[in-house]
Amino acid sequence: MKGDTPVNSTMSVGQARKLVEQLKIEASFCRIKVSKAAADLMAYCDAHACEDPLISPVPTSENPFREKKFFCALL
Repeated sequence: MKGDTPVNSTMSVGQARKLVEQLKIEASFCRIKVSKAAADLMAYCDAHACEDPLISPVPTSENPFREKKFFCALL
């Protein structure tokens, strides 16, 4: 925490109180390990992969953005 916010004699009492309040808020956060967060994220992605149109594409007949093919007929 040395490099985060230097507390010096020019800091006002109001600024110091704001800093203390912010630090109290940050200290009260519930933290989890990165490995657990990554595992949870991967489980979520695996569970919802079937709903993702980038992973399992929308059938061509249902895709409103497909290219329309125009045929020219010359008589």
